[in-house]
Amino acid sequence: MTVERKKYFGTDGIRGRVGVWPVTPDFILKLGWAFGCVLSARNPKSRVLIGKDTRISGYMFESALEAGLTAAGVNIDLLGPTPTPAVAYLTRTLRAEAGIVISASHNPYHDNGIKFFSAEGLKLPDEFELAIERQLEETMTTVESDQLGKAVRIVDAPGRYIEFCKAAVAPSVRLSGLKIVVDCANGAAYHIAPAVFSELGAEVIELATHPDGLNINFQCGATDVTRLRETVLRTAAHLGLALDGDADRVIMVDEDGHVLDGDDILYMIAKEKAETGLLKGGVVGTVFSNPGLEQAILAMGLSFVRVPVGDRHIVAELSERGWSLGGESSGHILCSPALTTGDGIVTALQVLSAMRRRNCRLSDLKKGFSRYPQVMVNVEVGDAEKGFTPAIQSALKEAESKMASNGGRVLLRRSGTEPLVRVMVEGQDEAIVREMALWLAGVVKEQMMG
Repeated sequence: MTVERKKYFGTDGIRGRVGVWPVTPDFILKLGWAFGCVLSARNPKSRVLIGKDTRISGYMFESALEAGLTAAGVNIDLLGPTPTPAVAYLTRTLRAEAGIVISASHNPYHDNGIKFFSAEGLKLPDEFELAIERQLEETMTTVESDQLGKAVRIVDAPGRYIEFCKAAVAPSVRLSGLKIVVDCANGAAYHIAPAVFSELGAEVIELATHPDGLNINFQCGATDVTRLRETVLRTAAHLGLALDGDADRVIMVDEDGHVLDGDDILYMIAKEKAETGLLKGGVVGTVFSNPGLEQAILAMGLSFVRVPVGDRHIVAELSERGWSLGGESSGHILCSPALTTGDGIVTALQVLSAMRRRNCRLSDLKKGFSRYPQVMVNVEVGDAEKGFTPAIQSALKEAESKMASNGGRVLLRRSGTEPLVRVMVEGQDEAIVREMALWLAGVVKEQMMG
């Protein structure tokens, strides 16, 4: 049986450089129309929410989607700059048939993308994305004028989401006395995240909360915590947290300036929920999760399973097993049954709640987790779809053999959102791990850029 392959959709919607097909106004116009047609066939006069991050091209693509959807007879609620998890939440609570986010997440401003949510706030299943792609092959038409969709702007979306975030922790949780540096990546949560933490009583020092359309993720946010770390140390803050452009991931910095990634955060939340009896089942990680995390989770008497990278895989595994906690090293964490996608603000609140209950420092929460040396190298390639050559496959086998004798692993993976190949090596000897990662990355670069 032939499996139908997707032409446009990647691991997280459609993403690429603005102005380069398919991230162009004409394609996004037709994408909105195609999505509207598929949606209307299932539910006439559907209602769709559209949120976006702060990159300059968001205005253009918002207008294109609006035109395409209304041409298909779909009504639209425009949310403006809104975090990805907020769109997922509002799609459910406002009883819309679907939600759309215009964002390239952690990518630079010159990239953008479109991702879709179902009425349940979940990423669209493969069969729905394939139906959209089939509709894209049809000639674009417009419904009769009396059947056109309408667009309205929702003005209270930020306030609704702020209250949702605050409700993610017990009413007794107060952050009074905590000084927190909050880096919003000049992204979608710039007007939301500081309010959440300050309304819970924290003293908030804001970073990257003045988006200009071009500075999203630039030397700030979850992908670059240099300034966050410096600010935590300079201001003697209790901790710092960094969101990415669409606020679905978080990286933290403790009081001593140590950077805590998704593995650290997942461990801290798992330990807290297990001790308070709030953990349902075990923990879901990914193929990139550090072996030290797995060992620490198992040492608590909990189960740990790995899935491919991507929060849709984590959501699917959690749903199948009836569990409630999973995440990625990058900082995408699903830490509540109420979440259908990663949520950086809610994740940070879970950690802060644990600090308050224990009356401890952030660094204290990490005790019990000792990570294996792990090196990740992102190799820029001209064509991420280009196959791994025999030379790359041979080098991979050699690296796997050497690292196996060192108690380690080697992974080679194409990015689903950028023209990158990710080389990950881990083992017990940090020098050997670094040497092997750089060597394998060199082979990949030579072969795939040639």
